[in-house]
Amino acid sequence: MEPRSAAAAGKDFPYTLDTTCYIEVHGDGGVTQGAGPDAYRRAVAGESRLFAVWPGQWRSDLFAIDDLDEFARAHGIVHDEERTGLADHAHDVRWSLADREQNPRSQYVSIDLSLACGCSVKDRRTFAAQMREQRGWDLAVTGGWGYHTDANGTTYTFRARRKSLSS
Repeated sequence: MEPRSAAAAGKDFPYTLDTTCYIEVHGDGGVTQGAGPDAYRRAVAGESRLFAVWPGQWRSDLFAIDDLDEFARAHGIVHDEERTGLADHAHDVRWSLADREQNPRSQYVSIDLSLACGCSVKDRRTFAAQMREQRGWDLAVTGGWGYHTDANGTTYTFRARRKSLSS
């Protein structure tokens, strides 16, 4: 039985789901687990093939990662503004500690922020990586986050390592 096509699943394929297991089969027959930028480069160069196991409730299916461009966009190897809502530029960020933040000794704090540059956050991992690069912030990428929109625009709430924040 041949593996199913990830490309055929389109945008519904769970490239970044934590339970998706990636398998890389190298040209020499070696097999490794995981799929990062190096695995992507080897697959593009034809040195290996990528596969993924998508676990379901009753069974798991094996997929060939046959759309490497989509794989790269999903994993942030290649920036995808449509998927993330974020342009690849220095963001104009306005932020403050959330009003409900009361513990002055907490390692992580809640911050409210807005983006005056017109971007929207659809992918918090990408936004966290951009903020780490641009401002040195350490934003949490697990756990809750949220946003609300009103007449003043959209305000996002993130957890951030207190020591990493700067004005």
